[in-house]
Amino acid sequence: MTLYVNLAELLGTRIESGFYRPGDRLPSVRALSVEHGVSLSTVQQAYRLLEDNGLASPRPKSGYFVPASRKTPALPVVGRPAQRPVDISQWDQVLELARAVPSPDVVQFARGMPDITSPTLRPLTQALGKISRRQDMPGLYYDNINGTQCLRDQVARLLLDSGTNVGPDDLVITTGAQEALAVSIRSICQPGDIVAVDSPSFHGAMQALKGLGMKALEIPTDPITGISLDALELALEQWPIKAIQLTPNCNNPLGYIMPEDRKRALLTLAQRFDVAIIEDDVYGDLAYHYPRPRTIKSFDEDGRVLLCSSFSKTLAPGLRVGWVAPGRYLDRVLHMKYISTGSTATQPQLAIAEFLQAGHYEPHMRRMRGQYQRSRDLMTDWVTRYFPEATRVSRPQGGFMLWIEMPEDFDSLRLNRALEGQGVQIAVGSIFSASGKYRNCLRLNFAAKPTPKIEEAVRKIGAMAARLMGQATPMI
Repeated sequence: MTLYVNLAELLGTRIESGFYRPGDRLPSVRALSVEHGVSLSTVQQAYRLLEDNGLASPRPKSGYFVPASRKTPALPVVGRPAQRPVDISQWDQVLELARAVPSPDVVQFARGMPDITSPTLRPLTQALGKISRRQDMPGLYYDNINGTQCLRDQVARLLLDSGTNVGPDDLVITTGAQEALAVSIRSICQPGDIVAVDSPSFHGAMQALKGLGMKALEIPTDPITGISLDALELALEQWPIKAIQLTPNCNNPLGYIMPEDRKRALLTLAQRFDVAIIEDDVYGDLAYHYPRPRTIKSFDEDGRVLLCSSFSKTLAPGLRVGWVAPGRYLDRVLHMKYISTGSTATQPQLAIAEFLQAGHYEPHMRRMRGQYQRSRDLMTDWVTRYFPEATRVSRPQGGFMLWIEMPEDFDSLRLNRALEGQGVQIAVGSIFSASGKYRNCLRLNFAAKPTPKIEEAVRKIGAMAARLMGQATPMI
């Protein structure tokens, strides 16, 4: 990572932690140059990056200042899911979301789609084309059931950034993170088993549980610190839980990063009750601040954590390339992988490996993290401006998902239906619960570069929500 990015992230952390408050003057360019032993141009580049991220504002002949405070909406409350295992519902709503066809006439806030328009992805598309033109046609052959050696080598190196030290032979390349989650669940659990999940939780993982005939036990989850360890411990004492499935880094849909001490405590709980942890880290590389958060897997010494991820959120979902580091369950995962899809498509694996090896991944990530952080702030401002006053909003620490909570009697299903004719689609909150809770919530994707069309779509959602609540449209 370059010097100016390191400096910008250090200052950004100080600003967001309150060390520098709104309106405060930030250190001068010369003072920072002396303090950190870097050139004046390095400091100026760092300040430009902070300015792009909305964290610093220049004033002529006065230096840089922390921007004036914006109105910050209240965070969502901690949910109160059923304190018992439940059969998973909501498939119809998830299927409706999965069937959505991209259209230029629809502003799509519902799907977990990253921005794929960045020029930093051009080397990837070039690699795909180059491989397809090779006379030996390597992309058309079967490869190792574990995945291509070159990609596993690169993923193993990539995982070091999260503190995760696994070798290429400890990895299995999958058809996206969805398959990684599904084969992990099948490797540990049998029909009728109970799996503890964070709540709200990623609907794809829960539908995998449903399809495999398992029950979910939803654990209350804080929008800042993550899954309640006290509630989880009580559940482990009361029920024969077989595994814990959660997304601790840049959580979907709440956006939090679980503090490191709580990750360690969670692993200790799993060891005490001898249960596996299925960790979804698909958004981990999109954390806004440096250093990238550690995985729970990075603390695992007895192989009970199955770490799942993919390139679907960092590069492009159409590649369908993910991976799992299954620890002690490697043989079982390979068997489940073999009987489900066999080896993963070879050509995208080779192209991604080339993209990583050539050093294109980190510049792309740096660009997207900055874009998503700026989009988060703008989307939060729009929701604050256009939605009814009682609206609560998450504060994502990474990724590109915003969780919005309306008053308890609100119905996001009804809202989504009302928006159908207005060219807007949202993800309804009930699909993030095994039992259909969170009907008063919705999730919005803010990955796309902000445009007047997107702002107008947010305004439409807010106005329709106000109308359904029987309120006047919020003042603009």
